[in-house]
Amino acid sequence: MKAIVSILRILVGVLFIISGLIKLNDPLGFSYKLQEYFSQDVLNIPFLEPYALMISIIVVIFEVILGIFLLIGYKPKFTIWSLLGMIVFFTFLTFYSAYFDKVKDCGCFGDALKLTPWESFTKDVILLFFIIILYLGRKHIKPLFSQLPTTIIALLSFIFCLWFGYHVLMHLPSKDFRAYKIGDNIQKEMTIPADAQKPIVEYTWTFNVNGEEKEFVTNGSYPSVAGDYVSVDTKVIDEGYSPKIYDFSIETLNEDLTEQFLNEDHVIMIVSYSLETAEKDGLVKLKAMSEKAIKQGYTVIGLTASGEDAKQKVKTDNDLDFDFYLCDEKALKTIVRSNPGVIELEKGTVKQKFHWNDFDDLKLPKVERKIILNSKGFGEEKDNILYIVNDSIYSKDDFNKIDAEAIESINVIKDSLQVSEYTSEKVDGIIEVKLKPLFN
Repeated sequence: MKAIVSILRILVGVLFIISGLIKLNDPLGFSYKLQEYFSQDVLNIPFLEPYALMISIIVVIFEVILGIFLLIGYKPKFTIWSLLGMIVFFTFLTFYSAYFDKVKDCGCFGDALKLTPWESFTKDVILLFFIIILYLGRKHIKPLFSQLPTTIIALLSFIFCLWFGYHVLMHLPSKDFRAYKIGDNIQKEMTIPADAQKPIVEYTWTFNVNGEEKEFVTNGSYPSVAGDYVSVDTKVIDEGYSPKIYDFSIETLNEDLTEQFLNEDHVIMIVSYSLETAEKDGLVKLKAMSEKAIKQGYTVIGLTASGEDAKQKVKTDNDLDFDFYLCDEKALKTIVRSNPGVIELEKGTVKQKFHWNDFDDLKLPKVERKIILNSKGFGEEKDNILYIVNDSIYSKDDFNKIDAEAIESINVIKDSLQVSEYTSEKVDGIIEVKLKPLFN
């Protein structure tokens, strides 16, 4: 029994530390997962959603601390009871998610390792069995060191967890496990290979046959039944291949501009999943950062899930010279754990990523300004572009002669409704430029 307890003590302790540190590396991500659990569709306790971040930090720090306590043998009775209570709770949670098919990923290992609901439940059942054995053999759990060193290690572990949690919240996760990490190409991560496994869906058809309802199961084809159709239910047997990125887009109310911007060479993308709840200090920093990027030749855009009123208010209040486009809120929360945050894209590849606290660290070397209106490329003869510089119409040749240093802001307009406000002539788009006062 002593040998078994020693082995399980190391196994359970290390697992709790690794699982806790992965989540502590990204407490915002774990808080989003808790909000999903708290929602009306799952546990129906939405009053806890505003406290999800605080709860996530407490839970993950407690998880790491319990793992360390178990390894060093600090307060074994408290540690074992706490581990038992935590694993019982999470076993219930993962069973509920799996049985009722509520949450697809429990978030046990953050974005580092995705587990299906039943895999998560199986993992928790095994851990529960191990911890019960530890409880039965708790008399064999002895401190590794004398009382003073053990207490110091426990205290330093707690202080480290507090510091690390604060650090990643004020900046970004130290290790990025998501699909939008530096070096990832968004188009590539969105692509589904031609030979990818297709989803398998089971269709259960209900027909009224001679006054009696009968069910017929197919893989999607309509069954040949001599009866009246009543209903059909579907069940996903195998989800097949799923790309790492599936909900990213850059849109106006009328048009999808995703391909356009992902094909540009130098794009600074400011991300705010909610402009209404964005950090005010972060919004204040946007103007100086965006103006510097525009001056250096970058295309600057914003991405948000907020409505038009919120977009206009933020632009007006902060005197911003770029436009916000629409994107799914969940995707924006995944791109960068900051509201607002910023990333640099080069033909869809993430080159830099920063929390709003670190906007000053964004490297913006001067680049050649290239404005792409569509996937064909800016400046082709078949493109019918209207160039407006300081409210005056320019020819293409005169426009291309403008020194990039003279440009204060550039606005690319492709939405047909906005274009019609400028001219009644049929054009594909408008390039509107404001020059610095010195060059007027």
